[in-house]
This record gives sequence, structure tokens and C-alpha cells, in this order.
Amino acid sequence: MRASTLCLVFGLVLLMTWTSEAQPRLSPGFPNVTGTIDCTHIAIKAPPGPNEGDFVNRKGVHSINVQMVCDSMCHITNVEAKWPGSVHDSRIFRESGLCTLFERGAYDGILLGDRGYACRQYFMTPFPDPNPGPQTRYNAALARTRARIEMTFGQLKGRFQCLKSLRVAPDRACDIIVACAVLHNIATIRKERTPVVEVQPDDDLQPVHLNQPSGRAARDRIVQHNFEY
Repeated sequence: MRASTLCLVFGLVLLMTWTSEAQPRLSPGFPNVTGTIDCTHIAIKAPPGPNEGDFVNRKGVHSINVQMVCDSMCHITNVEAKWPGSVHDSRIFRESGLCTLFERGAYDGILLGDRGYACRQYFMTPFPDPNPGPQTRYNAALARTRARIEMTFGQLKGRFQCLKSLRVAPDRACDIIVACAVLHNIATIRKERTPVVEVQPDDDLQPVHLNQPSGRAARDRIVQHNFEY
């Protein structure tokens, strides 16, 4: 077994161990938050072959679109690195093993994401047009909490400059991305020096309007119980 495969196996153990009971709360107002989720693009060289166009993202760059989840300490608790850059964030989550586990009720916590995802019973997203008061406070709290995943992306790319552009084939790039996520977690656990993070503007994704009724109802309950004051 080659070294990268060994690292990948270790990474699955480290990244997929969810202990919701031990998770510190990410933000006041949100009950039982499992983590914040988003996708980030890792540039790669243009791959040869008929599928080259699939890797071109909205900015015209060849990339892998990588889904990650982090906790309040910027530990990466889940990573999905296999999708070409043209694939939308919402599809990556919808077809992920993580989504399947949440749908089956394997976790009792909630994820926090941006407007690029559908609101589900276990996945809270912002109100597209919040009313003044509780909905606005909810959106502000969600944005503050969700900033943790952006910080994690910044720390990851700051630690591993190779992630600015990987000059390798897509499958090899995915191995490297997961290995870097594992090493980032080790560095975070060991309290290694944190790189200076450049604040990145939010990706201007088109909002997803396929919110589930159960998701809207769960969001309304959170607003009613935690933000009406």
C-alpha cells in the first residue's frame, strides 16, 4: 500500500469520528450544532481528455470543488474531495455519504451553511429576505458562526501553499487535499502556529430555493425559541 493511501485511511478515521456530545457549541442561539459546512475550490492543471471541461469552475479555472465540515476549533471533521469544479455545492452535499447519514438520523445535531444549500431539518441556512428583528438576528448569528469554516479554509491553504494550485492529475490532487486536511488537524490538535488568514469574500453562489418544508419549520422553531427577545 502506497504512502498516500495509508494517509488517506488514517484521514478517514480522524475526519469521520463525530462525537456530538463532546462538541463545544459553535454559537449562542443555535442548539446542538454539529458543524459548519461549505465548499472551496482547489485549482489544478487542466486534465487531458474529453472531461476537461467538467473541471472548469464559474471563474474559468480548472479546479476540484471540495466539501468540508469543521467544528468550533477549526478541526476538519468531514471532507469530500472528488468533484470537478463545475459541480454546484448543493449537489455535492446532496450526493454525499454525509447527507445520507443525516437523512437516516445517524446524527442528532444540525449543520450550518450558506444560501447555496437547501434548508433541511438538520441543515440551517439564512433567510433569503429576513424580516427585521428575529430573522435578522438569526441570519447575523448564522453568519458569525459560519465564518469558522472560512477561517478553516484559510488556515488550511495558509499551512499548505501547494493547495493554491496543484500541478497533478485530478485523482492525485484529491489524495493530496485529504492528506493536507489530516495534517491540518494534527497541527491544530498540537496547537502549532496558526498562519495568518486572509479574509476571503463569500462566493457569490445563486441561492437554492428548494428548501424542504421540514427545514423551514425547524428554522422557524429555532428563531422562535432563540432569537425572539
